[in-house]
Amino acid sequence: MSARRLPFVVVPVVLLAAAAAFALSQGSGGSGLMLYSGQHPETVNALVSAFERQSGIKVSVRSDDEDVLAAQIVQEGARSPADVFLTENSPPLEELQQRGLLVAVRASTLAKTPARYSSPQRDWVGVSARVSVLVYNTRDLTPSQLPGSVMDLADTRWRGKLALAPTETDFQPIVTAVAARYGDPATVKWLEALRKNAAGHIYPDNETIVAQVNSGQAELGVINHYYWYRLRDEIGPAKIHSAEHLFADGDAGYVIDVSGAGILASSRHRAAAQMFLAFLVSHRGQEILAHSESYEYPLSSGVQTAKALYPFDKLHPDPITISELGDGQHAITLMRQASLL
Repeated sequence: MSARRLPFVVVPVVLLAAAAAFALSQGSGGSGLMLYSGQHPETVNALVSAFERQSGIKVSVRSDDEDVLAAQIVQEGARSPADVFLTENSPPLEELQQRGLLVAVRASTLAKTPARYSSPQRDWVGVSARVSVLVYNTRDLTPSQLPGSVMDLADTRWRGKLALAPTETDFQPIVTAVAARYGDPATVKWLEALRKNAAGHIYPDNETIVAQVNSGQAELGVINHYYWYRLRDEIGPAKIHSAEHLFADGDAGYVIDVSGAGILASSRHRAAAQMFLAFLVSHRGQEILAHSESYEYPLSSGVQTAKALYPFDKLHPDPITISELGDGQHAITLMRQASLL
């Protein structure tokens, strides 16, 4: 049997087995696969619809900020109706893993994406990636005027010009990376300077940052790369007065973070949940992601983003690992000390 034909023989068997197990759970009072999602609804809806068509398994989705959902899962404990938790960033999954609320992902699923982008304990799988960047107003600034390091944003030159969203979970990995490199006291001092420089421009989310920078209300801000692309699609290229800028290679502000998915230990539909995770990192699932409006990087080998992004293999971020990014709680503590939260 050739290598090309093998998947067409094995996959249907797996699908039938998982679907059969799920059908049994339905007969014993199950109400369907429940997905708690902190990811972008448009992308999640496309993935869920394709999975439902392929598997015949119904998926219900509860969407909210990932930190809200993580706290809800902790509170619900063994009574949680969630089967799968899908996030934008790794820290919420790491928090649940540390609390023993996730179960191991199948090795065959984990093998679909690079190990460095999944749980070191194998309790969740990396699905997609994003990179932190600087967005700046092209009417106010030129590339030569931009800081090379995220640390330079503490300079008083940016007083009243910087936009931040410290309550966004996207900002936590950057704070963690800065603390890992420079230590806690220096990080708190840096955060205090950012708070002063962003006075009047502290926003609830990255969408607001990129919109405010584009309109000239602020000159620059730190975001994940895809927010700028989504704004461009929303308002059209003619109304774009901003651009993105990568920090210097290896800078603490230049962080790759991943969206991941894990299965709750409380799940009553683990076979179907494993099947859903396998779909997310399958060629079909990754192709959907690559062509979606999220502008994220697919992680599965052989799938390239269909969008005009920085080539993923040409990025040179801070070498901090998923394990070192942790659950984000240390970053929250430091931001509180700096009165950013």
